[in-house]
Amino acid sequence: MGGNRGWRSLGPAVAIAPGARVDRFEIFFDLVFVFSFFVIVRSTATHISGHTLLHALLVLAVLWWCWVIHSVVATRVRLGEGFVPVVMVVGMAALFAFALSVPQTIDNKEEDGLAGPLTVALSYLVLRVVHLWVLWHVSRGQAAERRRLRRLAPELVVSTGLLLAAALVPLYVDASETGGLVRDGLWATVILIQYGTGLLIGTAGAGVASAEHWTERYELILMIALGESVISVGVGSNLASRPVTWPAIVSASLGLVLAATLWWLHFDVIGPAARIALHATLGPPRVRMARDAYVYFFLPMIAGLVLFSLGAEEMLNWLAAPRPSPIGEPLPGPGVPLLYGGVICYLAGNMLFQLRTLRTLTWLRAGAVVLLAVLIPVADRLPALAALVLLTVVTVALVALEVVTMADSRTALREAVLAERTAHEAREAEWRQRWHDEQR
Repeated sequence: MGGNRGWRSLGPAVAIAPGARVDRFEIFFDLVFVFSFFVIVRSTATHISGHTLLHALLVLAVLWWCWVIHSVVATRVRLGEGFVPVVMVVGMAALFAFALSVPQTIDNKEEDGLAGPLTVALSYLVLRVVHLWVLWHVSRGQAAERRRLRRLAPELVVSTGLLLAAALVPLYVDASETGGLVRDGLWATVILIQYGTGLLIGTAGAGVASAEHWTERYELILMIALGESVISVGVGSNLASRPVTWPAIVSASLGLVLAATLWWLHFDVIGPAARIALHATLGPPRVRMARDAYVYFFLPMIAGLVLFSLGAEEMLNWLAAPRPSPIGEPLPGPGVPLLYGGVICYLAGNMLFQLRTLRTLTWLRAGAVVLLAVLIPVADRLPALAALVLLTVVTVALVALEVVTMADSRTALREAVLAERTAHEAREAEWRQRWHDEQR
């Protein structure tokens, strides 16, 4: 009883309204995801190999599933209202511990011990339990939603058990290569169970009350990943501790232009049009569209941005190094395949997203993906700056061609968005006028 009074004194959980937008606490929570993406990229960049790259992507996929469950909670209840932010701070602390343990988890050596991998598994469990407890609490009296949560519980138990097993592999497997394969296999199994469960439990008892809130949440997390690519450009150039040279300035500027084109390719037309499409869809079809497009097809876009960030950091670090004529030498290592492959992965995910939400396909983008794949071995032999310029030319040309060929669609979309915003602001102004009327 006393505990219930304590919760009530903080205020009740507040449901999401149909026209809700993202609140400030959600953005505050996202800062931990910003840190998580940053740690994944930094940990992988220190020693890029096939193994570390694979495990970084596995960690990213598990982290993304945590984000998905987090976004599902945010579709049901305002995270910054009542007692909910108090509980969610516990989840933030668990996610922060997860992120702090990522470096040891990505490149786990036997001499490093078990602290990092065990912390990842336990913090994952705490974060997921917090999310499920909030959902369980706010679904009282809703039998369909509680049945859905019960179907999610086995996934949580099995995935946590597999992560714990992966953490304990060094105790039972002596060979480092065999241990790494077993560990990666367990992480891959976790991912298959997580995303398979999302498909198997269906849409019964699920709902997206506010399409505006849902799309805004995912577009903000995409902006966070884009921000990581900008950070990687800055870290790679590292002009704070190096003398400023024109190759460093030119390459950093090109990296920023590349990040801007990736932003444009989603947020200019595809993102706003998909938001309207989700608004226009209701019931179970809306849930399926939200799940397929934003949960599943955003993941390759995020993964592409992580790969792009790694390649950009390698490229900029090479071009900004204070040595004679670095621009005339090819970039050694996997930097060029990562840079080009990241853009390819991002475009492929965005095309799947467009196909699912708008039921259209931009053939210019498909052609750009094929062209970039063909250019990888060519760019790998070119001087580093030439390879960066080539990639920039292809992406800028793609943006320019889309601006020309999609001119009518862009105009119609902007007119629709303007009309929607004008009507929305008029309704808000009318509502707020009542405050002045009451004062008079």
